[in-house]
Amino acid sequence: MNREIPQAGPKAVKIVETVLRDGQQSLIATRMHTSEMLPIAEEMDKVGYYAVEMWGGATFDVCLRYLNEDPWDRLRKLRDKFKNTKLQMLFRGQNILGYRPYADDTVEYFVQKSIANGIDIIRIFDALNDIRNLKVAIDATKREGGHVQPAISYTIGKPYTHEYYMNLAREMEDMGADSICIKDMAGLLVPQEAYTLVKDIKSVIHVPLDIHTHFTSGVGDMAYMKAVEAGADIIDTAISPFALGTSQPCTESMVQSFMCSEYDTGLDMHQLVEIANYFRPIREKAIEEGLLDAKVMGVDINTLKYQVPGGMLSNLVSQLKDQKAEHRFYEVLDEVPRVREDMGTPPLVTPSSQIVGVQAVFNVLMGERYKISTAETKALFSGEYGKTTLPFNEEARKKAVGDKETITCRPADLIDPQLPGYEKEIEEFKQQDEDVLSYALFPSVAMEYFKKRAAGISGEEDVTLSGKVSASVTPM
Repeated sequence: MNREIPQAGPKAVKIVETVLRDGQQSLIATRMHTSEMLPIAEEMDKVGYYAVEMWGGATFDVCLRYLNEDPWDRLRKLRDKFKNTKLQMLFRGQNILGYRPYADDTVEYFVQKSIANGIDIIRIFDALNDIRNLKVAIDATKREGGHVQPAISYTIGKPYTHEYYMNLAREMEDMGADSICIKDMAGLLVPQEAYTLVKDIKSVIHVPLDIHTHFTSGVGDMAYMKAVEAGADIIDTAISPFALGTSQPCTESMVQSFMCSEYDTGLDMHQLVEIANYFRPIREKAIEEGLLDAKVMGVDINTLKYQVPGGMLSNLVSQLKDQKAEHRFYEVLDEVPRVREDMGTPPLVTPSSQIVGVQAVFNVLMGERYKISTAETKALFSGEYGKTTLPFNEEARKKAVGDKETITCRPADLIDPQLPGYEKEIEEFKQQDEDVLSYALFPSVAMEYFKKRAAGISGEEDVTLSGKVSASVTPM
């Protein structure tokens, strides 16, 4: 039922559109170019979205590593197009957009430059839900006048009770949250649980609550419906060509589902259809180029059985193919929950999902658990990522790191200021203040980009200095 004049309901649910970040990250490994985003940006700006998520997560790494683009330039160009809509990014707490903790000066400077270049809302999460790893980024965002949205990394398991999540939400509000997100990165939030969890969290906070999920397990849209009925204020959706599968529920479907109810979004379906029509050829091109794999588009019930995000499942398959051991996939899946329990039962989200997944592969292929432990496994067991919800399995920890003590302080307290050193290392190639942050997060990748830029090689082709074109489509 379409209407010419949309009218928001009295409890209108707000929509965060994810197509420019998590939608395309989940389905095509973040390979959408800035030039593919800009022509539709002004039309998207007219819709009335609560926000458009378009930066952070893997976008930064992929811009530099695969697209030969400056992520800061993308942000500035999109900011210029979005005159009326808030721009949102995903920020990994003390890990920023990288895969390890950084010093406080680097975190603070990254927040400052993100907001100065156009970000309005910073969604800040920690893979272990260690609240200490959020504080510096939260304080910096408040100081720069940005909207702080701490995110609870949602998972299921013995320690993850409603009381656990309610306590986290209280702490986040006390730290200065302007809104709070339940970040369900694996699609584990089933409908009735969504209803009761939202009810409980809303009973102890006074700021808006945003729900983020993925359609991997096939229940994301129903979870959104129940969450909104329970009082959720905002939901994250992706326009249809980049929705469903391992991405978010579909924007148009959710808007239509709430239409003529008290939760009516007020968004115009005609506008959304036009936006979908724009992105459809980009999706088709991704299919033709092999970027959009059919396996990320279906429902994978292993997500609920093994509590593993869809992207992590794909990575496990890829690792096993490289070792010619695809036939051991289900052995690895069985090993994942054991490794996760050894490591204190962390939520499985970047970087903990990669750490657990890679270690599970090693354990199976070596025929002996922790015969080989990755550097990241050792760092996690040493407390270098923060405090886990439950204690480590001491036998596994000792096998991985020996008698090394586990640190108990906030990990970044042990990291000296980094920016002066980074500044010195890139002074020959620096063209903008933000370059030091690109280098801080991805030194070798950023340096390669800087050299191409200095040689006048820029644009969308990933061209090496020798002039050869590389069409790498390896998913992140």
